[in-house]
Amino acid sequence: MDTQPQATGPTESAGPPDLWTTVDALWSWLDADAAYGGREGLLLRVLKLSEEVGEVAQAVIGATGQNPRKGVTHTWEDVQGELCDVAITALVALRTLTPEAEGVFAGHLARVAERSVGLTGGGAAGGAHG
Repeated sequence: MDTQPQATGPTESAGPPDLWTTVDALWSWLDADAAYGGREGLLLRVLKLSEEVGEVAQAVIGATGQNPRKGVTHTWEDVQGELCDVAITALVALRTLTPEAEGVFAGHLARVAERSVGLTGGGAAGGAHG
């Protein structure tokens, strides 16, 4: 049984034309109809990540047919979509926490890249390496 992810071919686009404009629009849309605001709203937005990660796990189990009662119920493309949902949810949660989400993310990504693979990204925010 093949349990390895399969290549899915080219996609139309690697991402939205402007990631952070899209994240801001999603954040605004969610906040407009939020049942809870303030600290409780923030906590619920962060908690949403756990739900999305669970959906990734469900899709992987479904793509590999690991539930003998259900068999193969998902594809690796489903897993890709669920992983994208996790990334989007995380970015929106970060935007909920700070209006400076783009800079916070860029700085953190630069620090992780530097300590992990030695990449130095000009323009990254300074500060201590985490």
